[in-house]
Amino acid sequence: MMRFHTKPHQRWRLAFIAVYFTKILDSLTKKILEKNIPLLGPAILRSPSYTSIDVQDLHVSDSNGEDDDDHQPHLPFLNIDQKMLTEMVRDKDYEHLRQFGGIKQLLSVLETDEKAGINGAEADLLHRRDVFGSNEYRRPPKKAFFRFVLEAFNDTIIIILMGCAILSLGFGIKQHGVADGWYDGGSIVIAIFLVIIVSSLSNFRQSRQFQKLSSETSDIKVQVVRQGRRQPVSIFQLVIGDIVCLNIGDQVPGDGVLVEGHSLKIDESSLTGESDHVEIHEKDNPFLFSGTKISDGFGTMVVTSVGMNTAWGEMMSSIRREQDEQTPLQARLDKLASSIGKLGLAIALIVLVVLLVRYFTGNTVGDDGKKEFNGSKTNMDKVMDSVVRIVSAAVTIVVVAIPEGLPLAVTLTLAYSMKRMMADQAMVRKLSACETMGSATTICTDKTGTLTLNKMKVVEFWLGKEVMEDDTYLGIAPTVLQLLQQGVGLNTTGSVCNLPSTSVPEITGSPTEVAILTWAVVDLGMDIDEQKQRCEILHVEAFNSEKKRSGVLARRVSDRAIQTHWKGAAEMILAMCSHYFDKGGLTKVMDDDTRMQFGGIIEDMAAKSLRCIAFAYKQVPQENGQSHESLEEIGMTLLGLIGLKDPCRPGVRMAVEECKEAGVKIKMITGDNIFTARAIAMECGILKPDEDLNNAVVEGVTFRNYSDEERMEKIEMIRVMARSSPFDKLLMVQSLKQKGHVVAVTGDGTNDAPALKEADIGLSMGIQGTEVAKESSDIVILDDNFASVVTVLRWGRCVYNNIQKFIQFQLTVNVAALSINFVAAVSAGDIPLTAVQLLWVNLIMDTLGALALATERPTYDLLKKPPVGRTKPLISNVMWRNLLAQAFYQVAVLLILQFKGMDIFKVDEKVKNTLIFNTFVLCQVFNEFNARHMEKKNVFQGIFKNRLFLGIIGFTIVLQVVMVEFLKKFANTERLNWGQWGTCIGIAALSWPIAWLVKCIPVSDKQFLTFGKS
Repeated sequence: MMRFHTKPHQRWRLAFIAVYFTKILDSLTKKILEKNIPLLGPAILRSPSYTSIDVQDLHVSDSNGEDDDDHQPHLPFLNIDQKMLTEMVRDKDYEHLRQFGGIKQLLSVLETDEKAGINGAEADLLHRRDVFGSNEYRRPPKKAFFRFVLEAFNDTIIIILMGCAILSLGFGIKQHGVADGWYDGGSIVIAIFLVIIVSSLSNFRQSRQFQKLSSETSDIKVQVVRQGRRQPVSIFQLVIGDIVCLNIGDQVPGDGVLVEGHSLKIDESSLTGESDHVEIHEKDNPFLFSGTKISDGFGTMVVTSVGMNTAWGEMMSSIRREQDEQTPLQARLDKLASSIGKLGLAIALIVLVVLLVRYFTGNTVGDDGKKEFNGSKTNMDKVMDSVVRIVSAAVTIVVVAIPEGLPLAVTLTLAYSMKRMMADQAMVRKLSACETMGSATTICTDKTGTLTLNKMKVVEFWLGKEVMEDDTYLGIAPTVLQLLQQGVGLNTTGSVCNLPSTSVPEITGSPTEVAILTWAVVDLGMDIDEQKQRCEILHVEAFNSEKKRSGVLARRVSDRAIQTHWKGAAEMILAMCSHYFDKGGLTKVMDDDTRMQFGGIIEDMAAKSLRCIAFAYKQVPQENGQSHESLEEIGMTLLGLIGLKDPCRPGVRMAVEECKEAGVKIKMITGDNIFTARAIAMECGILKPDEDLNNAVVEGVTFRNYSDEERMEKIEMIRVMARSSPFDKLLMVQSLKQKGHVVAVTGDGTNDAPALKEADIGLSMGIQGTEVAKESSDIVILDDNFASVVTVLRWGRCVYNNIQKFIQFQLTVNVAALSINFVAAVSAGDIPLTAVQLLWVNLIMDTLGALALATERPTYDLLKKPPVGRTKPLISNVMWRNLLAQAFYQVAVLLILQFKGMDIFKVDEKVKNTLIFNTFVLCQVFNEFNARHMEKKNVFQGIFKNRLFLGIIGFTIVLQVVMVEFLKKFANTERLNWGQWGTCIGIAALSWPIAWLVKCIPVSDKQFLTFGKS
């Protein structure tokens, strides 16, 4: 009874405790929400599904003051909503950013520091990828091999061949029954199958190769700050929270928010289609989108979304990138193949008509010597059999006439060349550039990094009119030294990182910035962090290739004094100056005589191939009410002049000579002054010391101000353009194209994009090139070396040359086969070469021949010839000479065998036909050697360097022996004895001395036939 009364009492006590505890929790929740809402926003810490409370992380220490090893590790980002971060940037929602507490608090939430970046440890990077995802987007499914097979079936040539196969099968079975009648039609089907498989495999491999190339192109390097160090990382390794350094021409690697920026402008056309550039600044519009490009200024950003959480990732995941581009050469070859096919159809039609007329007029005699057609006396079945046989002969001629190997040859050549060029430091972005480069007549090249090593070092320093040696640096006045340190430390896009593990600071940036910072740190004793702490930057004028200078407006923290600092091309900075400092720190007026003296110092440095950089400053009066939106450009005081040495690349002089020997003109276009440009051009061999340089060297402004007539008159003589702007480079390209030149242009900057697009072949630099320049180019030179440009030129000529070799070889086969069958059919009413035999010849010549001749590597001999014009016919006079000579020889030999072979060799008709077939095939094998060199008499030169060629020749011979000796029924052949084999080989081998003699015959420059002209 007592126990019964206590149960309700206990329940009331439990209810009281639950209510009391809930109120305490509610109170705690309100406190933590009030504390964290300004930081994280209500959407993060409170939702209908849960309420969060603040649980303190208590460190339990033992008596020795050591932390308990078993305490729970810190797991960041658990309360961060990725969707909210994504929407904040996508919608440019500044209110949402304010709820985070601004950019500073956002950095705190993402556990990153605006100066030091993220921790960067492997565990930290892995955790960030686990929580927010990696910077990769889902790619559409790859095109399956079966799709390529279906596309190959849709080819017009294949459809015609399929029609021939069906007809041949029908006629064969009608004449000889199923057991023996399928051979001709079946062989055509097998040939079609092999062509489709080889073509599909080639296209499939090329597609995979393009996808791999696309991935390599997308794998750009991004400058990030991790653990206080500025370092390059792959764009795919980027994580949320990374601090990214942005400069002109860079691609924004992920969605994010600007941390600090100066004169920053973004090209968002890749996302929005709008061509107007968008200004980005911390106060009103700090949001940056992945995939956009920096068009001006520089700055740093914090990454808030990567991969599929960005608009760029969503867009790219829906785009299938396939290499479906048809190059001009492929288009010309398709046209050529179509023309040859039409010619074959015409000949087949003539043969069909002639044979039908011969038959029905009683001029066709059978094996028994009697007429095959005797009017109404002839059995209808026999008439049908004869008509079927005649139609089969016409179909066979059509089959042999169609050069299905031509498109395959160019595909193999381009795919092989792309792969090999990658190994030779050239990444092909557009297939057409491979062949167009072979026609290049002029190369417009940059100087810095292309002709030179781009490893700069300050080798000369002038303070006032006095050159400073290493032992005189200590005598520089402290005020001048401090201003120089400010001028370098504040006005730079590079960085200096003092690592605790080493006494040598880590300096990063462009080669010019690295050289200047190294000089300032080592020789002037500059501490860049100290300079940035002492001054507050108010405004920055970023460097661009138009102004060729950069400036900064800064306020000293100590006395609030405002100073303007400029750095840039020496003569341009000198023009802004009215005073200069001497070594002792005295300010002196710069009169005309002094200005001329400084001009002489700059010219002397430039004559020694030095790049001249000047520093100037001006104290800005506080009372002038400057708005801090622009920098003073007059009345500056010159702080000093430095000369940077950038040595020429080893081998560049030889590469320039090779281009000249190849008939390709080199024009150097540089932003350096005219004296430096002339000195470097002399050093590289572009200019000769003993020639007239008045018209060979010109400044950009002079070239720009020429009249159209004057420019077109002088452009051939100009070889060096100094102090050029991107517009001048574009104007040069346009003028050269108007003169009929095929122009290749190198470029690395964002402003080079118009010239790269305008040129016939745009060559961007893989190391120093911006992403904008690379996207505008056709080929990326991976090592920035001019010698690699010459390698690309050699490969371009090699592609064209290999295609021409194959055309010569292929047409020899076609002309000979068509001629022998046409003459034999018209004169004797029968053809010596069966469909199976002709298809075998076509197959080994098309597929194996294409593979053998398309994979010849470029030789230096290719650069001893003038450029091949793009409008010149594919089949040159030299090719006509070679192929007609070989075709006439083969036709003559085969016709002798056709009409006199049985008497000469004392054999029956079947053995005679086998001799004709064997001799014809062996003639092609020997002629394949002749095709290796169209003009050179020694066709065996370099033969052992191409093992694939020798392997294919050996494989072809083995297959031919099998066809003759073992596949007698299928190939309609008879076994030959050793003497007959020797005779066939001897006749075929005569093609070598004939080719040697024919190459002694000179050819006219006037085109014999314009077959295959563009």
